[in-house]
Amino acid sequence: MRQTWRWFGPKDLCSVDDMRQAGVEGVVSALHHVSTGAVWTPEEIARRQHEIGRMKDGAPSSLAWEVVESLPVSEDIKKQQGDWRTHLANWKTSMRHLREAGIEVICYNFMPVLDWTRTDLAWRLPTGGTCMRFDLIDFAAFDIHILARPGAAEDFAPEVVDEAARRFAEMTEDRKAGLARNVVFGLPGAAESFSLADVRQHLAEYDRISADQLRTHLIDFLAEVTPLAQELGMRLCCHPDDPPFPLLGLPRVMSVEADYRAVTEAVDLSANGITLCSGSLGARPDNDLPGMMDRLGDRVHFLHLRNVLRETDGIGASFHEAEHLGGGTDMVALIASVLREEGRRKAAGRADVSIPFRPDHGQDILDDLGRQAQPGYPSIGRLKGLAELRGIMTALEHPVEGLR
Repeated sequence: MRQTWRWFGPKDLCSVDDMRQAGVEGVVSALHHVSTGAVWTPEEIARRQHEIGRMKDGAPSSLAWEVVESLPVSEDIKKQQGDWRTHLANWKTSMRHLREAGIEVICYNFMPVLDWTRTDLAWRLPTGGTCMRFDLIDFAAFDIHILARPGAAEDFAPEVVDEAARRFAEMTEDRKAGLARNVVFGLPGAAESFSLADVRQHLAEYDRISADQLRTHLIDFLAEVTPLAQELGMRLCCHPDDPPFPLLGLPRVMSVEADYRAVTEAVDLSANGITLCSGSLGARPDNDLPGMMDRLGDRVHFLHLRNVLRETDGIGASFHEAEHLGGGTDMVALIASVLREEGRRKAAGRADVSIPFRPDHGQDILDDLGRQAQPGYPSIGRLKGLAELRGIMTALEHPVEGLR
């Protein structure tokens, strides 16, 4: 398992020096300042590689840009409208430029409108730390009363609708504005963010697109880009929906194991793979993460290891970002499954034996609380998570492990 770290570029409050001191082996980054749909030029890619390769004093960092997260898929591609064919051609050109620069792994997602959804970006924990949280009642209050989406109340249980109305009635104007900002936060580190008007426009355009249609558009996209990735020796890996259940009346097509199986079988090339995100998928009680890794592991090209704690029952549950070993996913069992897959790859002589992973998200603790870093990406919280994950890996790979 190759230890990587997400970096948003020079504006990231976690520096290259910090990553080096954390002991990571590679960097996950993207050209967040480039507009979605535009070509990533060789010059911009080389600039990011240079930034990663140098510490503050100019000394070599020994780190390299190893995983792209994300090369964004435009809304036009997802909807197959507007400039989608141009955006698709540009995506393929960007792939070529990335491969020419030595980068092999591209993480992307096919979530409509919003990249991830939370109602609170700094929810206070009993420890005094903070984390990101999805509160179903708050989200219903946003959907029904702030966004005022037609038919929104029909998507929630009656008791949720009633409680959302009570909670909304008690909200201050500042609280309403803050909730709206959190929900439409948009793409982390991306060049664009959304207003309520933007969200309403996108939702209207998705009225005609069912889950089956969106899945067809995803397969059409993969049918275009995957053969090129295979030819170039690249690996594409789709991130799951976050959270992995329907929101805002939008279709969801990458939420459960069957979704991944359908897409990988439809475009059956090894380059068409999976980003197994234990936090996103773990927000559903019916997703068995160690089992998914066992069954789909040969297509897993990238791992996000984090944990969430579901606070309510059912598929559409409230949850918050837990400590990496403290949520609903058995992280020891999941990492054991990853190591088994790496053993199979080694025996088969595959070049991609070591699967890159990053400690995804993290709670804000200690000095993180005053830094105001990118939501979900504190330095110390992620370092704590990486240390815990590294400990599990070391223990499971140790020669005495089999003696117990």
